[in-house]
Order: sequence, then C-alpha cells, then structure tokens
Amino acid sequence: MHRRHFARYLAAFTALGLQAPKVLAAAAARSNELPPDLPPPGAAAPGFDYAWLKGLARSLAAVAYKPPSEVLPPEVAALDWDQYQALRFRDDHALWAGDAQSQGRFQLKFFHLGLFFKSAVRLHEVVQGKARELAYDPGMFDYGKSGLQGTKLPRDLGFAGFRVNFHTDWRSDVAAFLGASYFRAVGGERQYGLSARGLAIDTGLNRPEEFPRFTDFWFERPARDADLLTVYALLDSPSVAGAYRFDIRPGDTLVMDVDAALYPRRPVERLGIAPLTSMFQYGENDRRRADDWRPEVHDSDGLALCTGAGEWLWRPLTNPAGLRYSAFTDDNPRGFGLLQRDRAFDHYQDDGVFYEKRPSLWVTPKGHWGRGAVELIELPTDDETNDNIVAFWHPAQPLAAGEERLFSYQLHWGAQPPVAPRGAQVVATRTGLGGVVGQKRQYWSQRFAVDFAGGDFSLLGPDAVLEPVITASRGTVEITSARPLAAVRGWRAMFDLRPADDRTDPVELRLFLRYQGRPMTETWTYQWTPPPVSERRLF
Repeated sequence: MHRRHFARYLAAFTALGLQAPKVLAAAAARSNELPPDLPPPGAAAPGFDYAWLKGLARSLAAVAYKPPSEVLPPEVAALDWDQYQALRFRDDHALWAGDAQSQGRFQLKFFHLGLFFKSAVRLHEVVQGKARELAYDPGMFDYGKSGLQGTKLPRDLGFAGFRVNFHTDWRSDVAAFLGASYFRAVGGERQYGLSARGLAIDTGLNRPEEFPRFTDFWFERPARDADLLTVYALLDSPSVAGAYRFDIRPGDTLVMDVDAALYPRRPVERLGIAPLTSMFQYGENDRRRADDWRPEVHDSDGLALCTGAGEWLWRPLTNPAGLRYSAFTDDNPRGFGLLQRDRAFDHYQDDGVFYEKRPSLWVTPKGHWGRGAVELIELPTDDETNDNIVAFWHPAQPLAAGEERLFSYQLHWGAQPPVAPRGAQVVATRTGLGGVVGQKRQYWSQRFAVDFAGGDFSLLGPDAVLEPVITASRGTVEITSARPLAAVRGWRAMFDLRPADDRTDPVELRLFLRYQGRPMTETWTYQWTPPPVSERRLF
C-alpha cells in the first residue's frame, strides 16, 4: 500500500473510532448463536447482574459449541474499505444522547457490519437491574458513498461493536470494542495504538490460534454525573466461555477494572490472561525491515515487567525473521505492560499517524495470580498495519474442563504507566558490528549499547564508577564499559558479544548497572539471534 494511501486509510478508520485494522484483530471468532437462558430479542432479562452473567457463561460452557453465522446480505458482504469507511453512525441516535440538560457524561455509538466484521454482536442496556436488547435500525446510520440503501437492509442485521464517547469531547471516542474480543482505549493524547483482548488461546503454537469472541454486551446506564461506565460481556469460543465486567474511567490515563470468570469446555494448552497486542516493525535496536524513510515505526517499543519479588525488567521488542517466544517465569507478578517509552517526534518523523503519541498499556493484577509466566510472542511483519507482538500472563496451573477460574486486573492506557522502577530506566537500545574502531577485526562480534536515565543518577558525584553487570547464555562478553551520557542525563553501558560457535539459536542477555554493590537501574533483558556464518562479515 502506498504511504499516502495508508495515511488516508488510517485517518478514515480513526474517524470511525479505531486506528487502522490489524491482521490479528481481523480474525473472526466462532460463536453467534443464542446461548441457553438468554432472552430473545426485545425481551428484558429480569434481575441482570454479574452473578447472573456468570451463571449464563457456565451454562453456555456445558453445551456444545456452535459456530457463528457470518452470512451477510450480499451488498454488505461486498463492501470494500472505502465503502465501509463511508458508513457513519448518526450522532443523534447515540445511546444516552439527549439535550444539554438531560444527557449524562457518556454516549455509545455503534459500528456497522461489513468488511472484516461479519458476525453480529448483541447489545443491551441495563436499567435498574433489567436488560433490554438494543435493536438495529438502518436509520441509525448515514450511508454516504457506501452504496448501501438503509431501507433495503434487514431490520435484524445487528451491530459489529461499539465505541464510547465522553462529555469532554463528544467528537472523539475514548474506547472501542470491535472484532473478536479486541478492544482499545486512549488517554490524554487521544491516539489509538495497541489493543487488548478478553482472552488469548494457543497463541504462538504450531497450529492455528483460537480467537474467542465477545458475543454480547450489556451497558449499565450511568447516573448523569457519573465518570465511570460499566460494561458487561459474554465470551465464547470452542474451548472456553466467559463472563466479563469492565469498569471504564476516562482520564489523562484511562483506567479499566476488569473481572473475568472463565468456564472451559475442554483443556487449554496455552491460556493467555490480560493479552496485549501491538506492532513493532523496526526501531533503533532492530532495523531488519528499515527500508522506509522514517527512523522508527512501532506502536510499542518494549515489554516492561515488575516481578513478584520487585525486580523491574525491560525487554526491547524486535521484528524477528521467524516466530520468537520468550517466557518470564514469576509468582504473583506486580504488573506488566507493552510500553511506548520513546515519545520524541523526531525519532519517528511521521506527521500522519504520530507514533510518539501511541498509548502504553499496563496490567496490574488483583488478588493471588500464583505461579506462571509473562509470555511474549514476536512475529515477523513486513507491514505496519499488521500486529505482530502479543504479551499475556500464562498461569502455571492448566485450565481444566468444567472448572471456574476467576481473574481480576486493572488496565491503564496512557502516555506513562501508573508505576515505574525506582532505579534508572532503559531509554534506548542499539546494536551493530562489534570491534575496536581503527583496529582490524580478527573475528566477528555484535555490539550492544544500552542507555539508562532517571533514578538516582543525579546523586552521583563526578568521580562515581558504575559497574555493568552482564550475563549471556552463550558466547563471550568483552569490551565492556559504562560512562555518563549527558544527552540523556544518564549513563550508557556497552559491550560486545562474541559468539561461541556457528549456531543461530537465540542468546539470552541481561544487563544492569551497579554502584558499590547496589543496583542503580532496572534490568535490561534481550533475546538476540546470531546471524548465519555466511552473514558475519568483518568489513
């Protein structure tokens, strides 16, 4: 796709409430049949609450899974991108819209079916404990140049998803749920970027990934002066049914409190809790696909973790040549997230999509999550419209058929995560050919340069000496150094890694800076894949 065409494509989709659709987000999930005990369209569900929804999910998991219907009217199924983006939800039909005196602080607007979104979701409003389904009406949409005629569309067509608007700016949405179990939100910079999902199943295995789907949503009507919106969702897939509650509080950092109750139909090999999905095409540490005029292209530049023991880790993201898998084993993690730490425009130079404004997303677990691992899946991509990064919590205890498993956590969407390490943070990672400038290379090695900033560096005197503590799972570490770097008001650590052999399987690296026996920084961790011997040129 031509760069200018992509910018127009992106701007159009943003007007609908999302950034450009991603490959992973476009994957369809499997269930659209009415689950047992769900009232038929138009009927109210008496006594609706989260307990009722959990009971509904449990009963759904006890019956055979039914795949969804993806049959659309031919004219809707035939919509191309330009036609689909011409569809507009009419502002005067927004849920809870009214005059200035009666409307509250939230409005909901709905997405039309078509393009990637072929399975309808059922939407309901909850008032005083009773749920009422919201019926599709072609009059809710302005069809513009889409080629559709609303009067000829079926009255029971349904919706693809919804977006949330807040009273501070009715023109811009603050969250959107669209496609499988994907959803997004924005903080004060009002820029969509990475996505979250309700659940990940078998991501990165040697078989097709399973994409659970939110089949139904319930919106609890908020009080006029409420600054919190509660949304419930029913999830279904061949392996798992689930009930979800989202408490959404817009702000400079938008906060979502999530409760999930999972009811498996069958065992799940790789369960992903609080899954995050992002894009990394290239950056300062990995320029494998850097054939673009822009210096960097990514929605997120690293995975951050705070372990149960309180250690802070930073793993820069990469765009590998093949699937790359990493697992960070832990017990009761304090938090993890995919972050966009680099927020300088001149590092991206993209005045169309503004990668420096993409939100970071931090997960704060609630309660006892036990043993497990934060897992990171990195996939190759040649296109910035394809998500290729997935991170989630994988519990050590397998999910067994017939059980109930509960998870609660908080999601923070914004420029900065709600917590940060006390020590200095990694602000840049660079790699290149190793060796000593001016001296002929006798063998091939890889150079790593890691910049740290913040923490207690300001307390160090001019004669302070920091020790770089470096470990490698294979190979020889050499030419190590650590020195002040005034440009970032921090320190730069550098080292070369000389491969021990001709192997090309990944090498695990770790680095932090220490002063008088005390760590001064978070721990930089990196997975590096040595190139084949034929590519180890000495120049």
